[in-house]
Amino acid sequence: MARKQDTDRTDRVETICRALRRAIIEQALAPGAKLPEDALGERFGVSRTIARYALGQLAAEGLVELRRNRVAVVATPSWQDARDTFDVRIELERLVVRQLCGRLTQSQLAELNAHVDKEDAARNEPGATSIRLATEFHILIARMTNSAILIRYVSEVSYRCCLTLSLFSRPHSSECAINEHRALTDALAAGDAEKAMDLMQHHLDAVAARALVEPGAARGRDLMDVLAPYAVADEMPARRAASAGISGRRRPALSTAER
Repeated sequence: MARKQDTDRTDRVETICRALRRAIIEQALAPGAKLPEDALGERFGVSRTIARYALGQLAAEGLVELRRNRVAVVATPSWQDARDTFDVRIELERLVVRQLCGRLTQSQLAELNAHVDKEDAARNEPGATSIRLATEFHILIARMTNSAILIRYVSEVSYRCCLTLSLFSRPHSSECAINEHRALTDALAAGDAEKAMDLMQHHLDAVAARALVEPGAARGRDLMDVLAPYAVADEMPARRAASAGISGRRRPALSTAER
């Protein structure tokens, strides 16, 4: 019984993390936006302690800053931090494609191509949607390594890059990124490691080049309204995971004091 309760609480933390990540990636929450524990608790139907634990997880990923008096805000990276993040990401993802070249199954290649098709179908949607789908493509590739270390660090650095783009990037067509993703998939299928690594570096350099030191327009929307679609979208998957006793990547169980 205690284990089930721990799993349920951990799932709730993960639900909040997923929703906030997506809201940040899709630029519904701007850098510097406040994330009050009580508002998050009310929106997701959890205690402030669980909301605080979720914010701590996102702070570890670099998406949230924890300030004095338990004030949490969406992180605002400096330009130098942004450039360093892209440099780290390039080296990590070169390693990923080097490991995967010539080793992907037909099923995995089909999954990558299907994802790029999804990006193509969303070409005319808002830029934030394109950024999210593009990020998910890179995380999907990392997951195919089955390396917990690479999956973790590629995911975290990719999310940080999304935050950078939401703060600094200029409007651009998603067509280049889609074509680059197709070329990457073809190189992985062909087993050409040198070409795949060069393509990955060129692609991520191009993404970084689209980032300018121009802060986005202030949004000023109420946090509860911003998170409403993200909370609803995540509600059913979280319930299914809890009922099946699974939650994807597990977080450490909360202690009695944290509940």
